[in-house]
Amino acid sequence: MKGTLRLMSAAGALLLAATAAPAMAGTTADLLKRLHEKGILTDEEYQELVKGQNAEAAQVAAAPAPAVTPDASGGAGFVRMTQSGIGLQMGDVTLKFSGSVNGFYVHDNGDTPSATTTVTGGVATVGGSSSAVRNGLLPGFLKVEAMTTQGGWDVGAHFGMYPGINSVNYAAGGGANSAGNPRALQTAGIDFRQTYLTFGRAGFGEVKIGRDIGLFASEAILNDITLLSSGTPAGNVAPSNTTLGRIGTGYIYTDFQPQITYTTPSFSGFTASVGIFEPLSSLTGPAETNRQPGFQAKFVYDGKFGDVGTRLWVSGVTQKHNVDAGPDYTGWGWDAGAKVTFGPVTVVGTYYDASGLGTTALNLFDTDGLGNRRDSHGFYLQGLATFGKFSVGGSYGESNLDYANAADALANPTLVDKNSSWVGQVRYGLNSWVTLLGEYVTSKSQAHNGNKATSDAIAAGAILFF
Repeated sequence: MKGTLRLMSAAGALLLAATAAPAMAGTTADLLKRLHEKGILTDEEYQELVKGQNAEAAQVAAAPAPAVTPDASGGAGFVRMTQSGIGLQMGDVTLKFSGSVNGFYVHDNGDTPSATTTVTGGVATVGGSSSAVRNGLLPGFLKVEAMTTQGGWDVGAHFGMYPGINSVNYAAGGGANSAGNPRALQTAGIDFRQTYLTFGRAGFGEVKIGRDIGLFASEAILNDITLLSSGTPAGNVAPSNTTLGRIGTGYIYTDFQPQITYTTPSFSGFTASVGIFEPLSSLTGPAETNRQPGFQAKFVYDGKFGDVGTRLWVSGVTQKHNVDAGPDYTGWGWDAGAKVTFGPVTVVGTYYDASGLGTTALNLFDTDGLGNRRDSHGFYLQGLATFGKFSVGGSYGESNLDYANAADALANPTLVDKNSSWVGQVRYGLNSWVTLLGEYVTSKSQAHNGNKATSDAIAAGAILFF
């Protein structure tokens, strides 16, 4: 009975090693030898198993190589590498990973605090100089996507995680993007910005359902050169997940929002996207109980005229706010822009106009607190020239916010009138993954009562994409 159990145990070990691959034959022989040396197998049992292994190996060697059967995706075998990116093709499913990591040394020098530097809603630093090692406008991110074609439809599941390198203070109430907490034994924030599904096919377009970047003002940030760097630092003494970049000094942040969006196929370079969105309550206004969704749309044209490439866009947003104690109001906004590339030079220009939408972030300072809308507008102009691995760029932008009425002016004298910034940037493409960047930024915030704050910052670091 003991000999039978030993044989069964050895056979099990042999089966485990043999199922791995033909290359494991040597490993199997070593395993049997070790079992024999340890006295687990008798001489007779050892010889019996070795004899059986040798016979099986000879049989495998004599058999013809199996034919490779294409899988449903058209590739050889069940699992193969994807043609681009990092991922695998498994049957008819493509699994892809993409991501980015960045870090910058940022030195920011702002005005000394005083009665005349107070600007409510200002983005310029007040409080002297500071240094930090931090993320830029982008945190890091890891995007995981599973895509396939089922029943003639291209479908996909998309997940985007955005971790920062700096510790954050969750107790401050801002979640993963709360104020920084530069102390030992803290943790960084992980902002799970993207969770959405897509389905579409040729001639139909694509439907997106879930949480992803919005439509209004998305082109402004996606074409901003500070997206890869720092821009206006904001909170450099205790860095959170990101800097401001040019947010609030040229455009309102589009944000990542729950949505159901449809995008048309391309018609000679023209595409349109329309969607319904989760309604957003004001960040600074009265309490709301919103009962209607928000609506956003974007129209884009991509074309080429000789050697000149163009991308033109216009987008819009509207949402009704149901105020609990006060008049309801409807916030709206639109933006338009152009990106023109000729030779090594790319020029971008954008402009936005809004009412009841606020400044810097959606629905920040959008009303006087009673539901009376404030108007806002802004723009940025930008140029980037690339010569081999080197690029040199610069931009100027500003965001303006008006009072709702005379009473608003009396009640909020230090409300921001204009936030603006100048940016100068140098890039060097170290390789296909890593870009080195250096940047100088001067930011200025002005209040309606004449208060003013200015700050200057330098940033140097790198960003990696894969």
